[in-house]
Amino acid sequence: MAQEQMDNRQSKGDEYCMLSQSGYSDKAIKYFQDRENMGVIENADQVTDLTGPCGDTMKISLNIDEGTIKDARIQVFGCPGAVASGCALVSLAKGKGLEDAGNIDLDALYKELEKMPDQKVHCARLAIKTLQKALKEYSRKNINSW
Repeated sequence: MAQEQMDNRQSKGDEYCMLSQSGYSDKAIKYFQDRENMGVIENADQVTDLTGPCGDTMKISLNIDEGTIKDARIQVFGCPGAVASGCALVSLAKGKGLEDAGNIDLDALYKELEKMPDQKVHCARLAIKTLQKALKEYSRKNINSW
């Protein structure tokens, strides 16, 4: 078992070096490696998915109480930029009111991630669009929620 742990640490180190050399910040790499907000919420108030032009897909599940996002999780099938963007977006959205969460923009997400390669901007846009789609769908079903 000790060898497996050492191999895993080595793999994470190699992965970190590759991502760092590709232009990801330490914070973006941490979101990718930790996958803190990944998963599904059972009996979520809203579940929405969206596929981006590159084929990456995100599915977000939200628990909403009295107009506030109490919990959120995201599933991501995509590259490290998509995973980091999705996880960071969920961190930003948790605890926010629906209107404030809907106002999270590319600048706010990039500020949270600190730095990603320029060619990964579409990943951040996909994360934002997925959340915005979920909020629109939720508001249609719950007209008095905002």
